[in-house]
Amino acid sequence: MALPPVLPGSTHQAESPIDRALSLALAGERDAALRWAAALVRHDPTMPSALCLCGRLLGELNRHEAAREACANAIVRAIDLENLPLAVAAARELERFGGNPGPQLDLIAASFCKDSPRLGEGAPPPPPLPTAEAFQPLASVLTGALLLNKATEIIHDATRRLAAQTDHPGIAPQPVFSAVGRDALRALCATFTPVWIAAGATVIEQGAARSAAYFVARGELEARRRRGDEEIVLARLTNGAMFGEMALLSRAPRTGSVVATRPSIVLEVKRDALDQLAQREPEVGAELAAYCRDRMMENLVRMSDVLRVVPEADRPALVKRFRTRTFEKNERLLVQDERPAGLFLIASGEVAVVRRDAADDPRGEPLVLSTLGPGDVAGEIAMVLRRPANADVIATHPTVALYLPATEFMGLVEDHPAVLAQLYKLAVQRDEETTSIIAEEVSVAEDFVLI
Repeated sequence: MALPPVLPGSTHQAESPIDRALSLALAGERDAALRWAAALVRHDPTMPSALCLCGRLLGELNRHEAAREACANAIVRAIDLENLPLAVAAARELERFGGNPGPQLDLIAASFCKDSPRLGEGAPPPPPLPTAEAFQPLASVLTGALLLNKATEIIHDATRRLAAQTDHPGIAPQPVFSAVGRDALRALCATFTPVWIAAGATVIEQGAARSAAYFVARGELEARRRRGDEEIVLARLTNGAMFGEMALLSRAPRTGSVVATRPSIVLEVKRDALDQLAQREPEVGAELAAYCRDRMMENLVRMSDVLRVVPEADRPALVKRFRTRTFEKNERLLVQDERPAGLFLIASGEVAVVRRDAADDPRGEPLVLSTLGPGDVAGEIAMVLRRPANADVIATHPTVALYLPATEFMGLVEDHPAVLAQLYKLAVQRDEETTSIIAEEVSVAEDFVLI
């Protein structure tokens, strides 16, 4: 598997104590997991993931009051560390064990919304933990009621120590969350469902239907894409990252997989739930759509050979020239033998380039020349070589494309000659490939007739 360079913020390193605790919990080893999680809280009562896990474990072991206390502490500390997804996950755990999540979700929304007095310069990241091998969990002799009593005592002590901290750091503005008002953000938080994931588990499967987007609350995941027999790692996703957001813009199948490389907690939000929310809170719908479109553009710039030839500083202005268009399955972007309406960059989904034979040709079967996916361009042969399209381009799945009208094409290439050079190179290459494929098909057909 091809690996990318380690990205900023990546935690790709030895197993940490919280990794060990989460792995044990997800494997059903609750006592062992609680010994690790409680020891972590004793070591650092400000660690929200350990507090949240303690709350989850204590609740599952019927210490509901202590569970709610641990989760409430986790919410406060997650807010201090600018981690809204983890704060929401802790609020949902508190709700599981009899707590009222309403005031906690109100606090989260008030802390992160666009009018929050806490928005400003963020707090520095916490120091790294020692490795699991260098950390000591609670003694293994602690089991049953003794373990629960000890863990509860540690949570009470953490509450006292946290209560003594009267100063709370500022919160750096967060994408999407800090762009909407308090009520809208509160409603958005209510749509999230936490999902706890073991290392190695697949969250998104390439080729599967899109139905949800995700935010990372804790952990690390890899976005991967299969191309033939090769699997490429596209990105590593850590706390706060959003992924799967194309589900909010397109119904095309997933173009890649996302796999947890560490035990992780993510927030899932269903597209249907967001559609309903957008009806009630248009501000949320508009902000999410703008954010997802920006992310789509960023991904497209990284994948598109045409856009990459433009200096990075000029790319945002270039992309703004394009309009977003959606196509249903079997809808045509280009029609063979007709002048194209413009140039298309595929952002999501898939299209087939299909050559239709003349009506009086006895072979009569359409010929699929190629398929195009995200980052690919369609219509360049007709636009650059100034002739009708030599094939249909048909959506094989619901597809999102960036569209540049033909009337604006010359203005773009005059401002960015490198784009014209890249498109010309691509147009000539594809035109030659098309001619070669058609000639090969004719040869095969003639051989068949002779036989």
